[in-house]
Amino acid sequence: MRRIHLTIEYDGTNYAGWQRQANALAVQQVLEETLRRLTGEAVVLHGASRTDAGVHALGQSAHFDTDSRIPGEKYSYALNALLPHDIRVRRSEVVSCDFHARFSSKGKRYRYLFYDAPHAGALNRNTHAHSIYPLDDDLMRREALALLGEHDFAAFAASGSVVKDTVRTIWRADVARRDHDVELTVEGNGFLYNMVRIIAGTLRDIGSGKLAPGALARAIETGNRLDLGVTAPAHGLTLMEVFYTERGNVL
Repeated sequence: MRRIHLTIEYDGTNYAGWQRQANALAVQQVLEETLRRLTGEAVVLHGASRTDAGVHALGQSAHFDTDSRIPGEKYSYALNALLPHDIRVRRSEVVSCDFHARFSSKGKRYRYLFYDAPHAGALNRNTHAHSIYPLDDDLMRREALALLGEHDFAAFAASGSVVKDTVRTIWRADVARRDHDVELTVEGNGFLYNMVRIIAGTLRDIGSGKLAPGALARAIETGNRLDLGVTAPAHGLTLMEVFYTERGNVL
């Protein structure tokens, strides 16, 4: 029995998220069914992040155990020959049996993309959230600094989220502009359900003048979800990378 680690890219537009579901098609299901065709085994795939419907990934991480003798590095080629075009395995490798895609993770990096223009785009409609109002990316960048460090992010969890510990450490929160594209990058040791989308929606509301500056800092202090903006749409979010080593200096 060997453990195989996959790094996966997917366009989440046509899927009900990562996690297998009873009444909708998920990325995990497509991969597991493809692995069964390839290996003849009922493979169970363990993912690092349960991305929501419409959310994309450039660096989703997952592992499975198999008796198949296919060389670890060849799984990516074999799977990509069978998978639909909106799911790709970027890398495959044999890892130690104590590796776990979720529990061995030290952190993640997410990207959120806005397109601020009078009219929504056609080509980027599945990857960017449209903002009809111009966004002050300099202000958004300054506001994002409030996230850095270890904080109780209770206010940043979606309604109904059940988790015992809401303390997380964020070591990167940056906003950059490229023409009409405004890109938020967030890295941390963990994220609550919808946390990045709530951050993105709040920064958009601040950047467009709908919400007063200081909202992120206030919400961290008060723990009140009402101090924050709306949750940004799922399709602007991409899981970029899952980290398995410690990242830099944490503020």
